[in-house]
Amino acid sequence: MIKNNELTKEQIGKDVVSGIIVAIIALPLSIALAISSGVSPEKGLITAIFAGFVVSFLGGSKVQIGGPTGAFVVIVYGVVKTYGVTGLITATMMAGIILVIMGLLRLGSLIKYVPQTITVGFTSGIAVTLLTTQLKDFFGLQIQDVPAEFIEKIKSYIEHISTFDIASFIVGIACILILVYWPKINKKIPASIIALVLSTIVVNLFNLPVDTIGSRFTDISSSVPKPQIPNMDLETITTLIKPALTIALLGAIESLLSCVVSDNMIDDKHDSNMELVAQGLGNIASSLFGGIPATGAIARTAANVKSGGRSPIAGMVHAITLLLIMVILMPMAKLIPMTTLAAILIIVSYNMGEWSHFKELLGSSKSDVIVLVVTFTFTVVFDLVFAIGVGMVLHYVLKFVNDRNEKSDSDDELEVA
Repeated sequence: MIKNNELTKEQIGKDVVSGIIVAIIALPLSIALAISSGVSPEKGLITAIFAGFVVSFLGGSKVQIGGPTGAFVVIVYGVVKTYGVTGLITATMMAGIILVIMGLLRLGSLIKYVPQTITVGFTSGIAVTLLTTQLKDFFGLQIQDVPAEFIEKIKSYIEHISTFDIASFIVGIACILILVYWPKINKKIPASIIALVLSTIVVNLFNLPVDTIGSRFTDISSSVPKPQIPNMDLETITTLIKPALTIALLGAIESLLSCVVSDNMIDDKHDSNMELVAQGLGNIASSLFGGIPATGAIARTAANVKSGGRSPIAGMVHAITLLLIMVILMPMAKLIPMTTLAAILIIVSYNMGEWSHFKELLGSSKSDVIVLVVTFTFTVVFDLVFAIGVGMVLHYVLKFVNDRNEKSDSDDELEVA
């Protein structure tokens, strides 16, 4: 931990090493999250590079790592399906502006008014939806156009079950076993890198009939794109305001939750409003270079802390390292099996779901259980903003009713006395 804001040479060294480690962890995740979001692989790296650098440089937390996250996959995929990649880039820019305004209006403290039942409900709901997006590649199903909606997606999988590919499934299972058991052997080398390297070598060495990034994306760029300001006329803003608000809301909640987690790990206190401004500017930077939405990544932030990172230097080194990897090694990404990326995100989806908290909350009061289950179900079946909105209204209505009942019971007891 840095005391009295003094950054020693020793700590700088630790931050640099931590940044490189986190970049290695972020590499396969950024690529996998981009593909699952319906965009090309390099856009995930672009997001981690530009948004990640800005979030670390300007953020309200010393150790926050910004970039694409699993929580955004379903939202981004839906936006791409409806409005195209250009619409997504514009919505990301708008979301960035909204986040900056939220920070300037000092709305960062409002996160404390979101009940745990709602955060656990929608986080677990997002985890389930993320997992379902990976089943196509994990089972090697041949589906040209996977629906964005949860129920329609499941129907599509069932209809195409006859296209199940045993080779993709075996490689995927092998990767999951590596991801689960490798950390018990060696915690220094990320399990995702081991799974990615070994599966890529095996698939290409034995010429297995498994879909790869190269078979899905023929043109992958390793160059840094020129910044472009997306079109933002009144009609476009009106059309994209809902997805932009959804991205901004989720980005705000997830980034501030990540800050709270990291505060507890390093015994520090973040600036929530400055964090929102940084997240907003990070998303604006990402959109300028054709990236996708970004927020604070809880798992990567935790990995940064555990690796010795204690200052923004670690996050900035993480972004610069990814930039070097993208420029030098991106062409080799074409060899990576799609089922490997699916396996990595299946583990991510399991880890992001707050299942222990979910189970604990099921033993809470009846009203808390109702809010939890409704928020979870609505997140999976409908829409995140709708789920949070309904959950918040339900929470405070039930709280009001419970308070009234308690007051009434108290009054009855006084009358009897």
